[in-house]
Amino acid sequence: MRLLKVATCNLNQWAMEFDANLNNIKESINLAKSCGATIRLGPELEITGYGCEDHFLELDTINHSWDCLKELLLGDWTDGILCSIGMPILNNSVRYNCQVLCMDRKIIMIRPKMWLANDGNYRELRWFTTWKNKYDVMEFQLPPDVAKAISQTKVPFGYGFIKFLDTTVAAEVCEELFTPDPPHAELALAGVEVFMNASGSHHQLRKLDVRMRAFIDATHTRGGVYMYSNHQGCDGGRLYYDGCCCVVVNGDVVAQGSQFSLKDVEVVVAQVDLDIVASLRGSISSFQEQASCKTKVPFVSVPVELCRSFHLKEPLSCPLKIRYHEPEEEIANGPACWLWDYLRRSGASGFLLPLSGGADSSSVAAIVGWMCQLVVKEIKSGDEKVKADAIRIGQYTDGKFPTDSKEFAKRIFYTVFMGTENSSEATTSRAKKLADEVGAWHLNLSIDTVISALLTLFQTLTGKRLRYKVDGGSNPENLALQNIQARIRMVVAFMLASLMPWVHSKSGFYLVLGSSNVDEALRGYLTKYDCSSADINPIGSISKTDLRAFLKWAAKAENLGYSSLAEIEAAPPTAELEPIRSDYTQLDEVDMGMTYEELSIYGRLRKIFRCGPVSMFKNLCYRWGSTMTPAEIGEKVKYFFKYYSINRHKMTVLTPSYHAESYSPEDNRFDLRQFLYNSRWPFQFRKIDALVKEMNGDKVPLIESSEDDKSGLVSDLVGGMGVAAAGSGNPNVGF
Repeated sequence: MRLLKVATCNLNQWAMEFDANLNNIKESINLAKSCGATIRLGPELEITGYGCEDHFLELDTINHSWDCLKELLLGDWTDGILCSIGMPILNNSVRYNCQVLCMDRKIIMIRPKMWLANDGNYRELRWFTTWKNKYDVMEFQLPPDVAKAISQTKVPFGYGFIKFLDTTVAAEVCEELFTPDPPHAELALAGVEVFMNASGSHHQLRKLDVRMRAFIDATHTRGGVYMYSNHQGCDGGRLYYDGCCCVVVNGDVVAQGSQFSLKDVEVVVAQVDLDIVASLRGSISSFQEQASCKTKVPFVSVPVELCRSFHLKEPLSCPLKIRYHEPEEEIANGPACWLWDYLRRSGASGFLLPLSGGADSSSVAAIVGWMCQLVVKEIKSGDEKVKADAIRIGQYTDGKFPTDSKEFAKRIFYTVFMGTENSSEATTSRAKKLADEVGAWHLNLSIDTVISALLTLFQTLTGKRLRYKVDGGSNPENLALQNIQARIRMVVAFMLASLMPWVHSKSGFYLVLGSSNVDEALRGYLTKYDCSSADINPIGSISKTDLRAFLKWAAKAENLGYSSLAEIEAAPPTAELEPIRSDYTQLDEVDMGMTYEELSIYGRLRKIFRCGPVSMFKNLCYRWGSTMTPAEIGEKVKYFFKYYSINRHKMTVLTPSYHAESYSPEDNRFDLRQFLYNSRWPFQFRKIDALVKEMNGDKVPLIESSEDDKSGLVSDLVGGMGVAAAGSGNPNVGF
């Protein structure tokens, strides 16, 4: 037997925070060595942090990375262990994203990334260049100060593997795993037994299984040990990197780290028998045939043994069941961990949330409450780093620290219900109940006097008195009266966030939390610079459907335990910006002219499946054809695109939101589209009208989908389809 112990890790790095990042790397190596591992894998670009973005264009960033690597090599961290360290490197004036493979205080090889992530949230080609000389390993001249310090002037630079006396090891960096022709396929045929994938992969609802299937498939038919390391946490942007470091052997997961955690360092260790890799490959005739005639891949020889022979001191790592979270658990854990990182790194003393008693803001309150629960749990488990941060943020003295989540919430979380004459007693009561359950410091105030002052000012200037639609007012009057309320709430929220710590003789400031969901952003069902405008928004990329499922889940005692959420979820969504009359109550879906379920479908077709108006119409004819005529479907598509384009400008100022959904309309980086449209879409809408006329009102059978088809186009879009009434008004349409 060739017994090899390997260690991989989740690291909570912070972009451009070199000291903390280096300390995490050192701690992970020490933990790996203490467990007897001879290979340690860290995440992609771990020295700098993955999210440095345009800082990668600065020479300082590269120079500081070399300083950190030099410190690692001058100490004893790499003694007796192969370490893969991620950092940017400049080679002949070309910038590469690299894995530096080190051992015994020397650099064995530098492996540049060959295929860069350049879609969705990723823009690696903006900062790095792909390594194109696939079979050409060149000599790289180390920076003079590094060369002098470690007594090494040149190292191999390029694609290849490392050949030890008893096994072969190679790197495969993040995106390369997911390409049509991944390096591991060729490397396996070249005899590589251990693959190290350093990654910077972010969380997205329901997507962990895609990643895990890729690791399993990489070694299921080719054999091998696949190590995966990832960032975990918020490193300075909208993304939450969801860890889940793991080790896979011949298609079986034998070690798996956490997906969500408050820890800065988590190391997972596995002991594997490399003979079972050789045995599997030797039993597959096609593998033998293809390997015998494969193009030679460059390698570097290292006269060192990594394995140990047969012994019974430690057990082999056995296959285990992969741990997945339900979507509701993901909504609780991902944003909660992201909020904690943001809070502890921002210098803020807590959060302030405008809590309306509705589903969205209540979801945010529940997530903050769960964050407080996680902090207390981590402190009880002995995490001194979390404890120190909690003491500082909560401003504890005399050796005290958080032991109860509600007490901790009272120190760092303010909620405020900003009522008007249009607010109901039900929402007022629901907000108070939830705040009490979470433990937040809750304020209940009326902003009617401020609204009245503004309306008096307007009437003095113009001689006009504004009236709501239900009282005979025009649509512009109705919209203006609603937008005034919404924008005043933003002003009040930021005022309280900056001053309430002072009122209670505490230092610092609070971060204002937003609570608009992804569907409302897509439709533009929000006022520019209202209380959806905040410092950060933990649910801005989560659908209303998912949020309501989360509320049901979080209300149960065995989950988050906030029972008032059940009542909140059952209430029909309403903005409460118009007066309630015996024959009229403002409802969100009526105002929008479409249901939240329809919005999710429009969003997925528009973004994920890249449909314009005509393509969307054709797709929906198949999906809704059994219940609607083509003419009705055409009007729905045109109605959506009209208001999507009218309101697209709002995405340019959308509050930075936790990224969780693949059809997010967030303008900053994920959904790069114009914000000035011809909202009539004349060419496209004529095409739809022509198709409707040609179809002559015929109905089309609805596509059927199987229950277990959860990833295809059909199952993503079919189901839960109701016909929404076309609302005559749209609050928050205007600027």
